[in-house]
Amino acid sequence: MICKPAPIQQRCFIARVSRAVLVFGIVLGLGTGARTHAQQDSGPRKLHLEHLPNAIEVREGLISGGLPETMDAFEELRRLGIKTVISVDGMRPDVQMAQRYSMRYVHIPHSYDGIPDATLEALTKAISELPGPIYIHCHHGKHRSPTAAAAACVAQGTLGSATAMRVLELAGTNPAYKGLFQTVQRAKPMDALALAKLRIDFPSACDVPPLVEAMIDLEATFAKLNKFSVSHWRDTSDVEGIDAAHESVLLRKHFEEMQRLEGIGKYPEEFKQMLKESEQAAWFIESMLNPGFEQIAVADAGSTAHRSELGRLDGGHRKALEINWGTIRANCTGCHQEFRDMPK
Repeated sequence: MICKPAPIQQRCFIARVSRAVLVFGIVLGLGTGARTHAQQDSGPRKLHLEHLPNAIEVREGLISGGLPETMDAFEELRRLGIKTVISVDGMRPDVQMAQRYSMRYVHIPHSYDGIPDATLEALTKAISELPGPIYIHCHHGKHRSPTAAAAACVAQGTLGSATAMRVLELAGTNPAYKGLFQTVQRAKPMDALALAKLRIDFPSACDVPPLVEAMIDLEATFAKLNKFSVSHWRDTSDVEGIDAAHESVLLRKHFEEMQRLEGIGKYPEEFKQMLKESEQAAWFIESMLNPGFEQIAVADAGSTAHRSELGRLDGGHRKALEINWGTIRANCTGCHQEFRDMPK
């Protein structure tokens, strides 16, 4: 649910690395990821891990997956022998947690509309020269991280194009993200000497524009509330521990605050209208899920709903909730397709 972020990647890669050391390492194949096609395994494979979502061994020494959110996840990384964690997500990495487990965190974010050439070069250099094994992740491990890992391996010369596309298939990458698929399809092996000449700093965290940070927070809240939509707005074991009423307040606030961000006026009217419509729909959801409203107008339901919580909702309430949730979901999808997912 993250709309297209500003081109921030170029600001993150600004320092220097010794050319002589890099040439020596690459030519002799001493970099962590440097392997020839003859050394490749039979192909990428799914890993069934308990705390790392959607984990895929892209090739020996490189795993793609979702965000390591807990100590258990980092413990699992430790058991896998991971030395470097690369985030391609917009969220700021938990650098302190990685340091606690003697791992290095590197932040090389990219969006859903494809990976710019400079960012792909940085990713290729990272998987070639940083200590391994390496774990590369986005939030869910389905779209951005498998794309980054697959394309970088093609550029590195350790995966062929067909095998790289297999990584996206295993990860379940959505074909609607055309820019991501094009990145892998168009990736070409880099010249080793050209790779060695690159002077790149690998930051532990990059600055992220306010709108991108707001979208990250919104996505987390949306994901929680969507569990209730899937369960038809009933308490089930799948939503245990999530306070729907509280999350609905946060959701409405996210949409409200995004409209106040500096620079939002520069965005297209269609984008701003989506925010307004979504805020209104979120207000109806918040009203129905929180006590304190004696009577609430229910959008498109033709009736008035008395205050109620999930356990007291009737069929009319649930229908009204789903109507408004559908508005938010449709706007999110439309925003992604128009402003985030399509290639530049």
